[in-house]
Amino acid sequence: MGKIKHVFAATDLSECALHAVDRGFQIARATGARYTVMHALGLDALGPLKDLFGDKAEAVAHKAVAHQRLLLQDLVDDPDRNQGIAARLMIEEGLATSVVPAYAASTDADLVLVGAKGQSMWRRLMLGSTASHLLRKSRCPVLVVKNPSPRPYRRALVAVDFSAGSVQAIRIARELAPDAHVVLLNVFEVPFEGMLQFAGVSQDEIHRYQAEAHERALHGLYDLAAAAGLDRSAYVAIAEHGGAVQRILEQETLTHCDLIVMGKHGTHVTEELLLGSVTKRVMSESDTDMLVVMDKAAG
Repeated sequence: MGKIKHVFAATDLSECALHAVDRGFQIARATGARYTVMHALGLDALGPLKDLFGDKAEAVAHKAVAHQRLLLQDLVDDPDRNQGIAARLMIEEGLATSVVPAYAASTDADLVLVGAKGQSMWRRLMLGSTASHLLRKSRCPVLVVKNPSPRPYRRALVAVDFSAGSVQAIRIARELAPDAHVVLLNVFEVPFEGMLQFAGVSQDEIHRYQAEAHERALHGLYDLAAAAGLDRSAYVAIAEHGGAVQRILEQETLTHCDLIVMGKHGTHVTEELLLGSVTKRVMSESDTDMLVVMDKAAG
């Protein structure tokens, strides 16, 4: 990915969705990108309106569009919110779960922003239908915003697995948060560790294998950082042994990060049903904004 030139945010005008709009203004100002804000009304199915208003349904729909456009115009014209950025407005009559991913796929947007709905158990059950559709279908990076954005990101936790998209994820994180200190994290496991234990291999030997894997992971992180053009003073490299979700969430707390960056691999049928188990679980259980980067080589 090159320079971020077009930022696109979807909002339903709820509080959390407005956090995404505000973050979009901040990013557009920092990158010089043009900015599009979309609100979808969900009026493409006029059946219920026709049942209520008969022949007046079309007029009611048009009034709803005009009303929401005024609300959105006031929102983006607010100088306390827009940071001097003029945003292009889009009001769509269709369902957000359809029109937002469709626009993200058809436009030249380099970054899509959406708010995360719900907290705690509700968010664990469903991140929010629009965000979920975007994360499953988008070919460009998606930033799921969970918090207000009074300032640019200061500390980015980039979890990498040495797949083909790892360098891309680091570069995008650096562009999105150019002044943030980067924490590169790899969570590793020793191949066949469980089998080694059952085979009677001593704990000392297993610990030696773990130490060797730890060193390989660290050197891999240093190589990735160099390939991504990261200066050594701009990041720290952390290699952790264990379960990926648990270790990432632990580092979220320990590093006090305000942005987590992870990859998404492929767009196959299984991805339509489940957005990568690690990425999805971290997204659901973390309280931090999260950037999901598509590994296009795996698509």
